[in-house]
Formats: sequence, structure tokens, C-alpha cells
Amino acid sequence: MLNRELNAATTRPAVLAILAEGENYGYEIIQRVLELSDHQIVWSEGALYPMLHRLEKDGLIESEWRQSDSGRKRKYYRLKADGKKQLAEDQRQWSLANALLTRLWNPSYA
Repeated sequence: MLNRELNAATTRPAVLAILAEGENYGYEIIQRVLELSDHQIVWSEGALYPMLHRLEKDGLIESEWRQSDSGRKRKYYRLKADGKKQLAEDQRQWSLANALLTRLWNPSYA
């Protein structure tokens, strides 16, 4: 499990990356994180939905209510052009941080 600070820091880039794969709805985003982290990172709806609303307010994603195959209404989210730009910037920054920590923790990589 990630600590609270690291979990909060990774939420935006992870959500944007998942939506870069294609549009999705909240529950499936949570399930995708579980799958990709081998069940080591668990997001709650209470943490995800405020982030989705913030990303939408910031113009990075957009949403639309639709009827699912099961008949339930779901809010689907998709990445906007500004969201793609933000994802690229997040990837650049996380790559820098990862390179630093890799070199510090594994001096043979330096």
C-alpha cells in the first residue's frame, strides 16, 4: 500500500493515463488501478470522484452520462487535448523523479 501522500501524488497522472487508454467510468478506473498494481493500491470512490471533478473543472477531462448495457446510467470520462498535454508533463516529471531515486538507491545505475 502507498502512504497517503504518495497515493495523492499519483492519482492525477494515473487517472489521466488510464483515460488515455480510452474513456471509462469511476468503478472501472478503480478496478484498473487494482489490476495494474497487483491489488497493492486501493482507491476508494471517496478519493477518486473528487479528483475526477477537479480534472473536469480544470478542463483536462470531460464527462457524459450514458446508459450502460445493464441499463444503469454511468458517467463516462474521457481525456481532452489539455489532459493529454498534462499527462505528457506528468510523465516527464515522474521520469525525472524515478531516475533520481533509481540512481540513489542503486548506485550501480549511476
